[in-house]
Amino acid sequence: RFLARIDTAEKNWKFNSGDLEVRKKWDEYQKAYEDMLTHTSTDHAPWYIVPADNKWFSRIAIGKIIVKKLNLLKLKFPEGEGRESLDKARKILLSED
Repeated sequence: RFLARIDTAEKNWKFNSGDLEVRKKWDEYQKAYEDMLTHTSTDHAPWYIVPADNKWFSRIAIGKIIVKKLNLLKLKFPEGEGRESLDKARKILLSED
């Protein structure tokens, strides 16, 4: 990728010679990345690997994960006040006109 940036005039702006020094630490970066994933993915808050080759597929995969997790919460609407209380409130509101 760096060679393409050097060899293609339209990509020269992407090249930064400082990247050559940073590139020497690639293995260290990968080890730190692996350690981060290993130590931060828990049963309570897991990491998911989602392929990013196709946006449409990534979005479907992420959507499925979200729907699955939301369903596990077993959410339901809160119970409202009883009919008697609502009728009383209606009378009060209508009398304010």
